[in-house]
Parts: sequence; structure tokens; C-alpha cells
Amino acid sequence: APETTTSTAPSTSTTTTTTVPTTTVPPTTTTTLVPDDGLTAAERQIVATETISGDISPKSVVANDSGLYFAQNMMYRHTITVYDRDYQLVKTIDDRIVPSDFGHTDFPGEYLGSPVEAAFTSDGSYAYVSNYRMYGGGLSEAAGDGCNAGNWPDSFVYRIDTRILEVDALIRVGPVPKFLAVSPNDRLLLVSNWCGFDVSIVDTTDNREVTRVPVGRHPRGIAISPDSSTAYVAVMGSRDIAVIDLTTFETTYIEGVGSNPRHLVLSPDGATLYVSLNGEGRLAKLDLGTGEVLAKVATGAAPRSMDISDDGTALYVVNYNSNTMSKVRTEDMVELAELPTNANPIGITYDAANREVWVSNYSGTIQVFTDVAP
Repeated sequence: APETTTSTAPSTSTTTTTTVPTTTVPPTTTTTLVPDDGLTAAERQIVATETISGDISPKSVVANDSGLYFAQNMMYRHTITVYDRDYQLVKTIDDRIVPSDFGHTDFPGEYLGSPVEAAFTSDGSYAYVSNYRMYGGGLSEAAGDGCNAGNWPDSFVYRIDTRILEVDALIRVGPVPKFLAVSPNDRLLLVSNWCGFDVSIVDTTDNREVTRVPVGRHPRGIAISPDSSTAYVAVMGSRDIAVIDLTTFETTYIEGVGSNPRHLVLSPDGATLYVSLNGEGRLAKLDLGTGEVLAKVATGAAPRSMDISDDGTALYVVNYNSNTMSKVRTEDMVELAELPTNANPIGITYDAANREVWVSNYSGTIQVFTDVAP
């Protein structure tokens, strides 16, 4: 099933709503860590605790593990909204950019972006944000979600310094870049180019694209091994996972994993890959040693983005067409809970410091869930 880029009206939420302020507030530097309760994430109960609203239409929300959350609001708002652990708006970053200011002289004038996803360096000091397409400068018509391979215009990734929350570098990548991931050693940035049918490999030392690796129709999720040697890419227009050697950039495949693989997360030890199968309404658990699918579990309709607890015992996934969020125990792939969300949940992130799960709803809210002792 293709991705959707349609924004709908928000549904009625029964959780407490915190209205996002329209003015920037100073970032919070104090972090309150929850005490050790002796439980694994899978043993805790997940409950809804907060709702954030405002002038947003968040495609994704991503925590930097240092107290900030970036929400990417696509072309519907042309912004990235940044929040702290007190659910307060720290800054709204406009996606307006002049590429020539960053050395891209073949893109004259001013452009607007359309922020899709974010990924952070290991220390959280830099964010990389993909832009679905750029607007301005006489660009030819950009591709959409139903694209075939073609001569579509390239787009850009913004690098944002999280200390000042400003764009400090601009990286040219392929057409309709979606998911992106930074290698654990911080040396490479990988970007899935939805309409390029390939993955951009970026050297983070100079923020330049090294190569593009063809992987297949509509690449989406990316996960990188703990030793930074191997990348796994969900090829959503297929049933396969591409495996890229990050030294040679040669590609092999794990075939037949399931229908429309979208998002990938690795277990903390890198031995197990979890896959959301958008076309099946299930999650798959994959043994990377053998390539065998060990188990699948049904969640809701159209499972999209996913995250994993720091101890690796629980998965959290949003079910786009069911308007729910599921928590799954990884040991035996049993769904522990399925909770209602507002309309069109599309992004999700887990913050180990406070055991919170943030869900971005395309319809215009961010909901916060918390893992607590039962």
C-alpha cells in the first residue's frame, strides 16, 4: 500500500490537551529520570498521559535522548516543531532555505522544504531532517507517493545544530527522501529516496553524498548494525529487505519477509530485526543469522512507524488505519496492549529517560504515553 500524504481533521481526544505556545520558550536543561523499578519494559503497563496540539501536522516525531523531540510537519506547515520533556514548544523552525548560502549554487533563490523524518547523531547534538520535496526555483513537477522511477528532481536534507536549533548544513540527496539513519559511529548518514529507488550514502565529515545504492521500488525504513558495518533497508514496494555492506556498498537481499515492509528496528545486540508489514497488518521478527522469520503478530491495520525499548523487550508501533498504538513483547511477539490514538497515527518515538512514547498524528496532535509499573 502506498504512503498517504493526506491530512485529515483531528479526532476527539479524551486525554489532557496542552496547547503549544506560539512564542519560543527557553529549552529545559533539567532532566528528571524515573527511578529504577526493577521491571523490564515488557512488564510495565502503557497508559495515555498527555496530548500536545497546535499549528502542526506531524508526519514524524523523534527524540534525541537529550531532552528534545523534533516533529516534522511536511508541506502542510513547512515547519519543524521542537519540544522539551515538559511538553513545551522550544522553537518552531521554518523550512525556508537559500541553497546557494550553503554552496548549492545550481539551486538559485529561496526554497521551501517539506520535513518528513529526523535522525540524530549519537550524542544528540545534530539532527538530520529529510524533505519530501523542495518548492521554488522553477523546479519541475516533483514526484509523489505513487511514483515510478524517473528523472525526478533531487531534494535536500537539513542538518540542524540542536544547541542553537538552526540549519547549519544542506545536503543534496535523491528524489522524495523519506527515512534516514545515522550510523552508530556517526560517520555515515543513510537516506532512503522513495522515488529514486535507491539510498543516498552521505559522509558526515563534509556532509556530501558519496554514492547512491539502488535497492528497489520505494525504499523506506533503515536500520544500521551496532558496529556500523551493515544497513538494512525496507523496500516497501516489495516483500524484501535490502542489506547494504557499508564498506563496499554491495547489496544482497533477505527475500519474502512480508507484504510492504515499511519500518525497521534492531534489537540492542543487533541479532534480531523487527519489521512493520504495512500490507499485512503485522510485525515480523527476523533472525539475522539465518534470515528466518521467527514469528509474526497482528497489530492494527497498516502498521507504520515503530520503536523499541532500550532493554529490547518491547516494541511500540502505530497502526495508521486503525487509529491505534500497539505495544508488543519481543520475546514471543505477543501484543500486550492496543490503545486508541487520534486520527492517522504515523510517527512514534521512545524516550528511555522517562519511559515515554510519543505518537505523532497526521491530523494535528502529538500524544504521549507512559510505561508505568502495573
